[in-house]
Amino acid sequence: MFSMSTPYEQGGYVNPKRRTRQALVTAAQDIVANGRAPKVEEAAAVAGVSRTTAYRYFPNQAALLAAAHPEVAAPTLLDADAPEDVAVRLDAVVVRFVELILSTEAQQRTMLRLSLDPDPQRRADLPLRQGRAIGWIETALEPLRAELGEDAIHRLTLAVRSAIGIESLVWLTDVAGLSREAAARTMRWSAAAMLSAALADGGPLA
Repeated sequence: MFSMSTPYEQGGYVNPKRRTRQALVTAAQDIVANGRAPKVEEAAAVAGVSRTTAYRYFPNQAALLAAAHPEVAAPTLLDADAPEDVAVRLDAVVVRFVELILSTEAQQRTMLRLSLDPDPQRRADLPLRQGRAIGWIETALEPLRAELGEDAIHRLTLAVRSAIGIESLVWLTDVAGLSREAAARTMRWSAAAMLSAALADGGPLA
C-alpha cells in the first residue's frame, strides 16, 4: 500500500512545528529587513534552530525567501461586497497594495535587489517574480472583461502593475525625490489615469 507524504510541519506535533517554522520565517524577515538575503542556516542560527531541523522546513534559500516575503497570499484585495464600479474596485486594490509596499518597504527593497540577480533561475524562484499582484489587479478589472476582451485586460493589468509596485516607489522616492505620501498619491493617480485612458480608447495599446 502506498502512503501519501505530507509537509514536515503537518506531521507529528503540529503546534510546536508551526512555532518552529514561524521562528525561522521571522528570523528570515528580520534579516531581509536589514538588506540581506538569508541562507537557511543563517535564519536557523538567529532562530535558535538546528541546521538539520531548519532544512526540514525549508530545503533551500528560495523556499525560505518565498515564506519570508511580505506579500500576502490572498486571492484578492477586494472586500466580499466590492461594487461593480471598476474605478472604485481598482482604486481599492491600488490603495491596499501600495499600503502593503510601504509597510514592508525594507523587505520589498531587498526582494527587488535580489530579483535583479544575473542568474535567471535564481530570479525566477523569487516571490517578486511570481506576479501575485497581477491576479489582484485582474480581479479588480473583471467587470470590464466582456467589454475590452481578455488580451486588453491583461495589457491594462500589466500597465497598472508597472506603475504601483516597489519598483515605482523606489524611482519616485529615490530618483524623483518625492515623499512617500506623494509617491503613493502618484501611483494611485497613475492607475486611475490608465484605466480612464483604456476606457476612452477601447483598451490599452498593444
